[in-house]
Amino acid sequence: MKPRLTGAAAAFLLLVALTACTPQTGGANASPSPTGSETADPEQTGFPSPSPTPTSAPVALPTDCRAILSDAVLVELGETPLNDAAFGPSGVGSDGTLTCIWADPGADTTGLTTTISRMNRGPALDMLNALANDEGFSCFTPDGGTRCEKTWPNAQYPVTDGRTLFWREDVLIDTRYSNLAPSGYTSSIVEHLFD
Repeated sequence: MKPRLTGAAAAFLLLVALTACTPQTGGANASPSPTGSETADPEQTGFPSPSPTPTSAPVALPTDCRAILSDAVLVELGETPLNDAAFGPSGVGSDGTLTCIWADPGADTTGLTTTISRMNRGPALDMLNALANDEGFSCFTPDGGTRCEKTWPNAQYPVTDGRTLFWREDVLIDTRYSNLAPSGYTSSIVEHLFD
């Protein structure tokens, strides 16, 4: 009788283990609503889920903050200083990460900082899910990648602050801004890197 009981117990444990691995929809992983003019895929059930990592050669990280932007975006940035030493390290880091800081040291809050770095799919998915589920970011899947964004009122000044992230092919574009959000900024970088 004991062997049968042991076999039944093993079958039960296997069933429990397999059930725990079943993907779930809704709940904490429910899809946030898209914002702006871009829309999410209505067939999508879990979110965010960055596109699969490609098997081709990795996308080269950029090395020039101006070259990754369209002429229209550069016009919007106007005379805003780029990578002033007052804001600390910027430009290309030792690991190839590019940090672009568009800000005037004399301004109280106006500025924009973008970091373009490598991030594998797993950590990227974890981070984007946490932003969507825990911090109220809206996420959607434009341009073959995953984009999450959120804006909020500045705590001290009557301006808007925000953060936009875009992940694709193991490259993360992470932009934080205050009172400086050129139209098409992230899309311009995406087009330069991936098209």
